[in-house]
This record gives sequence, C-alpha cells and structure tokens, in this order.
Amino acid sequence: MALLEVNDLHVQLQTQRGPAEAVRGIGFTLERGETMGIVGESGCGKSITVQSLMGLLPPSAKVTGSIRFDGTELVGLPEPAMCEIRGNRIGMIFQEPMTALNPVHTIARQVGEPLRLHRGLTGAAARRHVLALLERVGLPDAASRLDAYPHQFSGGQRQRIGIAMALACGPDLLIADEPTTALDVTIQKAILDLIRDLVAERGMALILISHDLGVIAQNVSKMLVMYGGSVVESGSTAAVFAQRAHPYTRGLFAARPALDAPRGVRLATIPGSVPELVDLPPGCPFAGRCSFTADACYSTRPPATVLAQGHEVRCIRLEEIAAGEVPA
Repeated sequence: MALLEVNDLHVQLQTQRGPAEAVRGIGFTLERGETMGIVGESGCGKSITVQSLMGLLPPSAKVTGSIRFDGTELVGLPEPAMCEIRGNRIGMIFQEPMTALNPVHTIARQVGEPLRLHRGLTGAAARRHVLALLERVGLPDAASRLDAYPHQFSGGQRQRIGIAMALACGPDLLIADEPTTALDVTIQKAILDLIRDLVAERGMALILISHDLGVIAQNVSKMLVMYGGSVVESGSTAAVFAQRAHPYTRGLFAARPALDAPRGVRLATIPGSVPELVDLPPGCPFAGRCSFTADACYSTRPPATVLAQGHEVRCIRLEEIAAGEVPA
C-alpha cells in the first residue's frame, strides 16, 4: 500500500465571482521514502493541492475525490482526527519564512508545540528535544537562543526553525511549499541541501513545490507539471526533462535563461497570463495560451496519454506537436 494515494481530487473555492474549481481531478501516488516535485506558474493550484492534504483549506472550500494517507481517508475526516495527523505524521514547511512563525512566542515554545501536543513532552524533556532539533538543522548558537523571538533571526535562520518544527515528530511525509522563497541563492542551496539530507536520513516521503526547474531536477525523483488546477504532464523527473511532451511543459523549459545566450537575446515567454479560475475553459486549461490550440481544445478535457511507463501527458494534439507541424 502506498503511503499517499490521491484520486480524482477536486477543490472548489468560493470567490467574489462565484464558485471556482481550483483543483480539477488530479491524482498521484507517493511511496514511503519517495520524492516528488510539483511545478507550474503562480495560481496553477500547487499550494491548494498540498493544503488539501493538510486540511488547511478555507471552511467554505468544497473537496471531493479521495486522499488516502497510509490507508486513512482524509477527505471528510473530522478535525480532531485530522489534528492527530497534521504536524505529527505529515509535516509542512511553509513558503514564507518571514511570516510563518508567530512573532509573540519564543522559538523554544513554537518548535516544542508539536512535541507537547503529539508526544506529551513538557518542561526540560521538551526543551532538550527542541535543542537537538535546532542543532540538527544547523541553527547557530542554538543553546543560547532558545528563548529568542522570530524577529531576532535572519530569513535563512527562520526557515531552519520552520524545518525543525516540521520535523519535530518525525513525520512520514514532509511537504515543502517553495521553502526557499525570499532567500538569497547561497541560503537557498543550504536549505535545499538540508532538506535532502534530512529526507534521506529519516526515510521520509517528500513533496517539494518550486518554480525553479533546477531545484526540481536536483531534489526529486518524479514530478507533476500543473496548470489551471490540472496535472498536464507527470512522470519521472528524468523522463519529463528528456521529452517535455506538453506545450506548457515546453514553454516552462524554453523560458529558462541560458548562460551561453548571446547578449541582447530576449527570453522566450508563454503568451498571455494565467486566467482567473472562474474563466478556465471546460476543456484543456491551457487552451488559448497554447500555439497549438484547436476548437476542440476549449471543450474536450484531454485524457491521459501514456508515453512510457509512468510518464503521462494530457493533450489532444500530441501527434501534431511531435511531428513539428505548424500550429493551426
């Protein structure tokens, strides 16, 4: 049995313009110790997907489909039961280290909260465990800073504290939602190296969300490409990087800057912008922005086409794209 099985997941959010489908029938599985990345533009449904796994959606959100975690169905699970899983068996590193911590509580109290709630540790025992966690994530002078507040730490140090909090109870699944946002490149590398080492050390499964294709290439074994709340391409990281079958995947890769590009050459861009959720077409969510768009793309939901074992893509014009035909 897989650790995590997501099947036909739909998430409907209430907006000022009416209900909107933020996640549209996605599915994937994750084995124990396996690593998976999710990529896509802002607004494509990445964070909503992992928030649904954590039970952190707005009260007005409507969730259908199935999320099975180690055999337990999470969709519709009562909040007390969800609280037993959240922060205990599923840990999450949030994307903004400058706001993820509570400014009025000390670091010792915040990192120790999961230990008090799920492990019953208090007093000196909890403090010792917190210190061990902070030292493991490389927080400088951890012993003398247990009673410090978040504003007394840099962005990179706050993210290390957030990682310590997510790891406090030794979760089976770690979710990292763009964990290097707002950090400089040197700190980004240190944080990603730390997450990779901890995942390997503890045998956790990992879901890593990132805009950076290089980060995905170096840190996960398989990936989902999301657009408009849908998974448009999925497979092993090596297979997706090698073939790039969907036009959206190709657009993301083409937009990467190249170090050997001549001076003055403009970066390739994907035409248009991500539409509002309520404006997505009933067919392919990429219809309209894609240069291969045909009339059927607006109305026909693309089925999954298997290109190789585990590599799937959702596009009804794969033959034309593969043949290099002029878009029509």
